Amino acid sequence: MKSAATLIFRHRGPRGRARLPFGIAVALATSFAGMAMAETRHAAPGPEPVLEGSTRAIVDGDTLVLETGAEVRLVGIQAPKLPLGRRNFRTWPLAEEAKRTLADLAAGKKLKLSYGGRKTDRHGRLLAHLHTATGVWIQGALLEAGMARVYSFPDNRSRVEEMLARERTARAARRGIWSHPFYAIRTPDDAGRHIGTFQLVEGTVVSAAIVRGRGYLNFGKNWKTDFTVAIAPRALRRFWRGLPPVTALEGRRVRVRGWLKSYRGPLIDATHPEQIEILP
Repeated sequence: MKSAATLIFRHRGPRGRARLPFGIAVALATSFAGMAMAETRHAAPGPEPVLEGSTRAIVDGDTLVLETGAEVRLVGIQAPKLPLGRRNFRTWPLAEEAKRTLADLAAGKKLKLSYGGRKTDRHGRLLAHLHTATGVWIQGALLEAGMARVYSFPDNRSRVEEMLARERTARAARRGIWSHPFYAIRTPDDAGRHIGTFQLVEGTVVSAAIVRGRGYLNFGKNWKTDFTVAIAPRALRRFWRGLPPVTALEGRRVRVRGWLKSYRGPLIDATHPEQIEILP
């Protein structure tokens, strides 16, 4: 982890025009990154986690079914989505290609499953990393092919740094989704046009603030309308407490990933450090 200094935060709320210095114990790895909507909350009882099994069916680009009937959601990634029975859901570009890529990697093969966090989601699916008998890491292969993005959760963060590295390689080569505008990295000014979707947003932190235990990274001068990243008090306590200090993010260029919502402008909630990558 890199050495760092104290962050200076500016409050984004209505009384937040004064600058408030504070020391926030933030440890950022060489790259930080993905938001998660609370998919793993209130999870229904799922199947007992298994350590190996053979693939029976491919559901989409990041989900498959084992011969036992257990459904596996490939943890840590998000492939282009198919409707799968959802009304008024439009197929994402390259969704069929992503499904075929997963089929090429895993269909009919015996797989080893490993877990680095929560083992089932609210749908009862297993949340696992998958390897073939020959040692191919399925998540890594999909990311390298440009058929998925890193999509991590606060309670399931295993191998995120490795996945981010593979995603960066595919993006630099413009493989798969990285050559399609649907998956383009957004600017802070563009973020407001994508409310309700999962996006990667890249820009310079104009100011930073912490108020009532909540952190804010502001990407514009007007906190009422500009893109912001919020870090809830619970997330600060859980993931940044006790870690070495880091270089102030104010003035730094970063890439943030997560679900965009509207709250005094476009906003992403950062629930864990890996959602934020520090860029050169």
